[in-house]
Amino acid sequence: MRNQKTYNYNNNIRGNELNIKFLKSHNNLENASKLPEILFITSFPPRECGIATYSQDLILALKNKFVNSFNISICALESDNEKHSYQEKIKFKLNTDQPGSFAVLANEINQDQNIAMVMIQHEFGFYVKREFEFQQFLVAINKPIVLGFHTVLPNPNASLKFNVVKIAAESTSIVVMTKSSMKILVEDYGIEEDKIVIIPHGTHLVEHQDKDLLKLKYDLEGKKVLSTFGLLSSGKNIETTIDALPEIVKKNKNVMFLIIGKTHPTVFNQEGEKYRNMLKEKVEFLGLTNNVRFVNYFLPLHDLLEYLQLTDIYVFTSKDPNQAVSGTFSYAISCGCPIVSTPIPHAVEVLKHDAGVIFDFGDSKKLSLEINKLLKSNSLRKNISSIGLHSMAPTAWENAAIAHALLFQKVASKKIVLEYKMPEANLNYLKKMTTNFGIIQFSIIHEPDINSGYTVDDNARALVATCMHFQNTNDPADLPYIKIYLNFIVFCLQTNTRFLNYVDENKQFTQQNYETNLEDSNGRAIWALGYLISVGDSLPEELVKQAHTALDFALTNIIDIHSSRAMAFIIKGLYYRNTVNKDLRDIILLSQMSNRLVQMYLHESEKNWDWYESYLTYGNSILPEALLCAYLATSEPIYKEIAKSSFDFLLSKIFIGEGISVISNNGWLHRGEEDNRITQGGEQAIDITYTILALDKFRKVFHENNYSEKMRTAFSWFLGNNHLHQIVYNPCTGGCYDGLEDTYININQGAESTVSYLMARLTMENVKKPNQIRTVELPQQVEVYL
Repeated sequence: MRNQKTYNYNNNIRGNELNIKFLKSHNNLENASKLPEILFITSFPPRECGIATYSQDLILALKNKFVNSFNISICALESDNEKHSYQEKIKFKLNTDQPGSFAVLANEINQDQNIAMVMIQHEFGFYVKREFEFQQFLVAINKPIVLGFHTVLPNPNASLKFNVVKIAAESTSIVVMTKSSMKILVEDYGIEEDKIVIIPHGTHLVEHQDKDLLKLKYDLEGKKVLSTFGLLSSGKNIETTIDALPEIVKKNKNVMFLIIGKTHPTVFNQEGEKYRNMLKEKVEFLGLTNNVRFVNYFLPLHDLLEYLQLTDIYVFTSKDPNQAVSGTFSYAISCGCPIVSTPIPHAVEVLKHDAGVIFDFGDSKKLSLEINKLLKSNSLRKNISSIGLHSMAPTAWENAAIAHALLFQKVASKKIVLEYKMPEANLNYLKKMTTNFGIIQFSIIHEPDINSGYTVDDNARALVATCMHFQNTNDPADLPYIKIYLNFIVFCLQTNTRFLNYVDENKQFTQQNYETNLEDSNGRAIWALGYLISVGDSLPEELVKQAHTALDFALTNIIDIHSSRAMAFIIKGLYYRNTVNKDLRDIILLSQMSNRLVQMYLHESEKNWDWYESYLTYGNSILPEALLCAYLATSEPIYKEIAKSSFDFLLSKIFIGEGISVISNNGWLHRGEEDNRITQGGEQAIDITYTILALDKFRKVFHENNYSEKMRTAFSWFLGNNHLHQIVYNPCTGGCYDGLEDTYININQGAESTVSYLMARLTMENVKKPNQIRTVELPQQVEVYL
């Protein structure tokens, strides 16, 4: 047995002390050549094989997710009858029909100083009659090995058990995709649980298209579509669905069953199209030729995902009760398909809690009943689809990549420092959520929910974000959106100089405006107006004039506002306008607000508690940031002093280890109760963004690298550097999930979280630029009364 340290993992690889950095401003090719190399030994496209597709997806996800962290190379599995030309660079090839090739490859791996570990995607069929050579191959390799088991069979005979135990013993770590597979390895094979990591089969994030348009595209208009896909073999047991169709068609004459996929190459070489021809004969015998369509292709991913998105019910009928996992099943759920499945372990785990329907192997009668029940109820199908999407969110390929990278980091013989790759700024989802009136408040997963109405809060933040994007890009496509958000803010400004916040889908102010304290909303509106004015040199003059007029009116009685965060937003708004429009009245008002924050600080702060209140709640970073803005506008040193001491105090509470954990809305942090703080769950994107905005301001003023590093760390929270090690930003839609809870992520993508992410992402552009700050020179010294 290899004398290597084993590690204690759990399902989520929690508690891992990451050494995470962020994407550098350029890719240093010289350093890249020295990065630790991960060698994948696997089947690989164009080989038509589920594991080949899986490996391609995983490797692509790792490359898209990380940069300057490790290099990936590929050893493609081949045989005498299975050789290919590859589009991607292949470092090695292993012909499993040639016994001597195993020893040659082991020697090449051992001699290669760049290879830090080996990842093997294992399937028993790859090594038929070569089990001993494979065992000896593992023994010979002197690098750490991670073995991914794609098949885990229960109740093994002596020969199978010996083989599995032997190759497991030579592996540093083992990856399986389900809890049931782990249980079998522990109970039936006696493998130590500490050696096993569960990383579910990856699923694709899908920017869902209109189902009716897709049906029209594929000549399925007006049809209720059932589908199944994958490389055909008798193990698919598709005849179960065909036998169920007559009862389904009786009640749903417009049903079309799609059988998607070509015959498995190995099956085709052995028996040709025997199984497909049997299915066709059955279809004809039952008079179902108008209700069944064979799509005899190994579809490219894009086409496959479109077929799945137009599917009304996905049917999975494997007759193998020991099939550990199905990639086809995973892809279908990620496309929002309600699933009806036989009880393979993967299905039983994933389809619990009404996420799908289970029926027994070969039970066509039960299958027809369940399908008819689903076809009868649009709401039932929609509910199952929603539950399925929520349940599969943690299995996105991005999350699978993070889980594998964390494992590589622990196992590799060379140190791996993970750097998350910076996504491009993407306004698509912000635009999707925006009507010609404003940005919609909430969404149901990825679909804007117009019934939730609009808020001045969200439109103010959207105005800031869009102005930031326009300032960075000068993209004229931003201007209509800037106008929409500005008009909405003005629409909410009342004759009493206050903004109302809540507007329904019919553009009517709701009762909630009169039941809720709106001071913070007023502050955010003033911040947004001031920010627009600060970048007004590049905007149409009428927009700037409109913002000035609204801001002047809103400031008429603003001194009556006393909420600490509302005052902070007002200070920011006044500061931003003052950068381009110096007005003594604004400075006096800004100073009055700032002095109140100073008085709060002097009253509440004490040893080990440098804060304005006796507790830390939401939006904490805007308080010290506002005082720093006040210093920049007035040069009053006490503002700068308190801003820094309070901000550094806050940072000491929310930056934990190598990550950030903002104050949770599950429980505020009260003075004297720091040891009881809830550090997991209830974290919101908006708090991460406020922290990044403040860090950027402090970075420019104090020129401390510590602030820049914390910006990178904070932003990586969106990308997976959080306690769940899961993405919060959805790179497919451009939206951001609504919250990071203790055990799950709320995958609804509302306006607040999406706009917050966008503001943070655009602020990260500044980290690449030289420190620049526009200080304010007053026409005369302003006396500030504390």
